[in-house]
Amino acid sequence: MSDELLKSSLVMFKDRTGVCTVNPQVKTKPDDTRARIMETAEALFRRLGFAKTAVADIAAELKMSPANVYRFFASKNAIVEAICRRCLSEVEEKAWAVARSKGPAPQRMERLFLEILAYHKENLLIEHRVNEIVVFAIEHMWDTVRAHKDVTRNIVELIVRDGVEAGEFESIDARETAEVIMRSMVAFCHPMMVSQCLEEGHDLEAEARASVRFLLRAITPRQ
Repeated sequence: MSDELLKSSLVMFKDRTGVCTVNPQVKTKPDDTRARIMETAEALFRRLGFAKTAVADIAAELKMSPANVYRFFASKNAIVEAICRRCLSEVEEKAWAVARSKGPAPQRMERLFLEILAYHKENLLIEHRVNEIVVFAIEHMWDTVRAHKDVTRNIVELIVRDGVEAGEFESIDARETAEVIMRSMVAFCHPMMVSQCLEEGHDLEAEARASVRFLLRAITPRQ
């Protein structure tokens, strides 16, 4: 099919917001529909709050029936779980990129926690209502949260191992050291704690840098 013919076969129309969209008769992939439901739900959670948003509200925003939403998600909680998993995957992807990048291990460790902190500030703390989603995840998705913590610890451990091999850190137990670092840096990785510190006026970037450098001094070889 030529480009012109393809273009002419897609009838474009404007909805009430004035946004051009593709003819709804064109089939949408299930994954695309799931993504649209998640994006719309997240926007409504931010605007109305998690507790006040119903599946019917999400369906109305998408101009589809609630039954169609339930074809993709068994409940509102299932939508929230999918949103949380996506967020955690995004954090992990950014963290692995830092850990696998070039550069001294101490610098990568500092960048790692600054990257995690920046993600939470940008994506989870835009509005106070978003914290309701975080609370839901902590209360109802403990296995998922625990798995995320394990991944983050593995990332920290990788950087520690690299530092030991390069002679930047002393010969230490990398797994045990990663556990200690994780516990010590929780205030910069836990969305609710980040939120509280911001409300209290903390300079979290400066505090994160100082904390990482303090911790790494304990495992840096003496000259």
